[in-house]
Amino acid sequence: MQVPLSDVQVLQDPTDAETLVGGDKDETFAHMKEWKRQYMRGISHTPSQAGVYYEALKGSSHSLAKGSRNFRPGSMRRVRRRAVFKNGDCNVVQKHLQRRRVRFLQDMYTTMVDWQWRWTLLAFALSFILSWLFFALIWWLIIYTHGDLEEPHLPENQEESGWAPCVSAIDGFTSCFLFSIETQHTIGYGVRTTSPECPEAIFMMCFQSIYGVMSSAFMAGIVFAKMTRAKQRAQTLLFSKHAVICQRDGTLSLMFRVGDMRKSHIIGAGVRAQLIRTKSTKEGEVMTQYFTELEIGTDDSGSDLFFIWPMVIEHKIDENSPLYNLNATDMLQDKFEIVVILEGTVESTGQSTQARSSYINTEILWGHRFDPVVLYNKDLQAYEIDYGRFNETTQVDTPLCSARELNEIYKIQEGFRTPASPSTQSRCSCSSGYQTPGRQSRLRWQLSVPL
Repeated sequence: MQVPLSDVQVLQDPTDAETLVGGDKDETFAHMKEWKRQYMRGISHTPSQAGVYYEALKGSSHSLAKGSRNFRPGSMRRVRRRAVFKNGDCNVVQKHLQRRRVRFLQDMYTTMVDWQWRWTLLAFALSFILSWLFFALIWWLIIYTHGDLEEPHLPENQEESGWAPCVSAIDGFTSCFLFSIETQHTIGYGVRTTSPECPEAIFMMCFQSIYGVMSSAFMAGIVFAKMTRAKQRAQTLLFSKHAVICQRDGTLSLMFRVGDMRKSHIIGAGVRAQLIRTKSTKEGEVMTQYFTELEIGTDDSGSDLFFIWPMVIEHKIDENSPLYNLNATDMLQDKFEIVVILEGTVESTGQSTQARSSYINTEILWGHRFDPVVLYNKDLQAYEIDYGRFNETTQVDTPLCSARELNEIYKIQEGFRTPASPSTQSRCSCSSGYQTPGRQSRLRWQLSVPL
């Protein structure tokens, strides 16, 4: 089995690499050198750990290096299979949607809010420019059919000929365009005005004024919705780069940290975590994306947070946890993803917001715990948050066995400590009778680990 160097560093003891590979020290380093040699050669689609693949960048039509200047031919790029990226974006691509454009145009407002800013600003500018040109053309047709553009009826000759135009001071399409802008936005410089000679001109002036107010309100609403949507507030909500597993009160716990950079708090903040993993049913159906809700909380307050400073979210790995049978080695080899979701109401705007992130198996550090970031500053007489240590962890002594095996060890220890009753002696003799020499040595080693 080929073990990446970055994954071996998760184990606390360097001798654990020998146990992970299953051979002596020389064989372990031989495997690592072989993996490194294949990594540098760029072998296509070489599986490493669960959910991690390496793809050779040869510059072909299906290569990741096509159209990118950051990679050279023969180099490697590490591709991780995950449903949610670290920044919260969902790694989902849709295809074969029927009548997609028609359905999106029917919900035009949401479509424009979901656009990128460059397309929204382009639509914002085109909505005004095209409307100015359209109404300028209509004004030119009205004036042209009325005869205002004839030589004797031009503005400089109207006083001599006594001609009454539809719109004063109009001598061509350019002046019609300027009058369209003034009418739509009620500028009114006082030079070009309509007259009662043309009823169609009066009607068009009213219609364009109403259209100008509606279009301005519509575009302003889209820009306001984009600026105040929940996704923007989520940019200041932080998740720790890694999750950790260590002991708390004698129980293995999975933990990650969340924080808020702003002084305006999230009201009614709540956090959830879901495990995405492959599951096989009794009927033989394989569900590759099976969601399992994880019971999480902070201290003794549950999943509802009083979110005034960074908090460590904890999931106790007990009998009800899907991680109950995973040890440190299984954590590296298994394929799963933990999606974490933080929801609440923005205090300043009153709108709901949601921030997301995820942790795959290689982003979980076994035998680590988070460093404290909240300290009381006596000079400032206030609690001070050091976000420079937000992702910092410290290695701690943690058994490498699973939570199930750890509970079995605790039961054996309690059996040694308590006076042996007849029923207890029978249970101890039965449990010890079925232990193999390897099992006994492994239990002796695990019992020697500080708990």
